[in-house]
Amino acid sequence: MSDNTPSAPGFSHEKVETNNFLMIVLILLVIAVGGAVEIVPLFFQKSTTQAVPGVKPYTALQLAGRDVYLREGCYNCHSQMIRPFRAETLRYGHYSVAGEFVYDHPFQWGSKRTGPDLHRVGGRYSDEWHRIHLANPRDVVPESNMPAYPWLEKDTVDAAGMAPRMKALRAVGVPYTDAEIDKAGADVKGRTEMEALIAYLQSLGTALK
Repeated sequence: MSDNTPSAPGFSHEKVETNNFLMIVLILLVIAVGGAVEIVPLFFQKSTTQAVPGVKPYTALQLAGRDVYLREGCYNCHSQMIRPFRAETLRYGHYSVAGEFVYDHPFQWGSKRTGPDLHRVGGRYSDEWHRIHLANPRDVVPESNMPAYPWLEKDTVDAAGMAPRMKALRAVGVPYTDAEIDKAGADVKGRTEMEALIAYLQSLGTALK
């Protein structure tokens, strides 16, 4: 008597579900394809690859301040991304757009807000307010739990390191000129890290209002 039972197909749900290695490979393949479909087009959209009007590369002093910002871990408590929700735009200002971050390597969007978002902090307070706030936050915001950074008033910027830093950024697309790189050290010589950090904060989010 002949066996009429159909032979099992070579590739079936049963085979996938009972083979851990094959399941993992297929899951990774789906994630890779799905991620590529979502991410790759962004590299070709002008809204995400070109700076919005008014956005310029950081000056040498602002760049030095950004390095201080990263070194001191300010991003652990402050985001730099205003979401397009009314509650956020009323408090912080115009929502953030991708074209504002094309010169940031890496960007400082963040996700944690122990302190307020800083993307539109540029121009909101005077340099003196920032100086007092950084030296001792409780002097201007009594309920603040932010740590003080008094040493920033004494430590000076590493002038010798600015030109190589800017050259590295130019290699990844920041349009620094030779003249800007050549005078970078002179622009920050003798300036304190407090001055640099304030210059960076005052540059944030000023392109859009």
